[in-house]
Amino acid sequence: MIVMKFGGSSIGTAEKIERCINIIADQKSKNPAVIVSAHGKTTNGLISMAESALEGNNETNSFIDFHNQLIADLKLDKQLLTTLYLELNEIIHGVKLVKELTYRTMDYICSFGERASSAIIAAALSARGYPAVQVNSYDIGLLTDNHHGSAHPLSDIDEGIAKNILSLTGIPVITGFLGRSNEGKITTLGRSGSDFSASIIGAALNVEEIQIWTDVDGVMTADPSVCSEAANLPVMSFQEASELAFYGAEVLHPATLMPAVQKKIPIKVLNSAKPQEKGTLILTTSQLSDRIAKSIVYKENLSLINIVAPQFRSTAQLLNTALTKLIELHKDIHIAATSESSISFVLDKPYTDEQLEQIVQECSALGTVSIKKNKCLVCVVGEELKGNPNVLGLIFNKLKEMQIKATMVSQSASEINVAFLIENDEIKRTVSALHSLLTELSTRKGSVHS
Repeated sequence: MIVMKFGGSSIGTAEKIERCINIIADQKSKNPAVIVSAHGKTTNGLISMAESALEGNNETNSFIDFHNQLIADLKLDKQLLTTLYLELNEIIHGVKLVKELTYRTMDYICSFGERASSAIIAAALSARGYPAVQVNSYDIGLLTDNHHGSAHPLSDIDEGIAKNILSLTGIPVITGFLGRSNEGKITTLGRSGSDFSASIIGAALNVEEIQIWTDVDGVMTADPSVCSEAANLPVMSFQEASELAFYGAEVLHPATLMPAVQKKIPIKVLNSAKPQEKGTLILTTSQLSDRIAKSIVYKENLSLINIVAPQFRSTAQLLNTALTKLIELHKDIHIAATSESSISFVLDKPYTDEQLEQIVQECSALGTVSIKKNKCLVCVVGEELKGNPNVLGLIFNKLKEMQIKATMVSQSASEINVAFLIENDEIKRTVSALHSLLTELSTRKGSVHS
């Protein structure tokens, strides 16, 4: 048995849906369980719809018209989603009347995207001779905590999920992104929630493989939009994929991998527009390439915070106090550096000027606070880095050759990444230069280790 997850970009039009149906049909002998995201940008549209209802608008036509067009293009029953539309109209009207939008209500509204897409994909499969059944993930045992907007699955749910799915007749087409709390309310799993759903369900079923079908050619050696020489990575480890995602790669999110990692289930990242391509296989073990690393990734528009505080006698105390304030503000960091009377840290993502000013105000009691914006965190990732004493010299000699200044240099305890900070306007030159280094130099070949 396998799990096949299709992202919103892969099922955004009738043509793309037909292509995905063919992909599913080609692997029908493997007894697939299909997980789907909402079509295209539907979730963003539902969020805007909900926020608009707070202002007194009662507009659901965009959602209804889009899905009715898909239904018509696929030649499905026109009444397929009628009941769902009525339910959506009721909740949007309710938000308009009470002028209140809680996280719980927002989760409920967002659920209509996956509930609609799973119904359409199941109906399209059945209409083409592949009997399928629409399934809500929360009805088959995907139970979560009450953290609406970013819920986490409960433990000991695998047996219930597996039992419920295996009792179904036909290809199960299951809503991604969604769960249900102990209070019986619909929850969402947060960023990359449908990938997470696929991993949870794949682990529960102990499948032979989890396939993540998207609109990119798997994991790349660099961002092709800034490096024309970027190529597909045929194989990598879970740890490498997690590091890449943490430092900005958008193919997978680290949390989505964990259930599969625990069961040692391989994950394939594949392009639904090019199903003949091999994509990227992600394994628990690492396969070394003949390069100094596997990939270069970056996260732009970050801010560097510097705090100079001579009055603190302990750097550890200063760092701890500053991090406590960030936690209270629900902010996080990527990397930090310390000296005798100062600390510096790079924030985890872009923040607005208002949010940055709030950080300055909260930390000003500690000492003199300054912010440097428009920074980019670049990270070189690969198991090949481990135990190779020459890598840092090669990387920074290349940057010196290009006259690119790097600061806040950091290497993880695992030794599989090297990160540093540059200016935003140096991204293209930096990534291209380091990518050429990856392709020019060889280190170890052929060996595999855990």
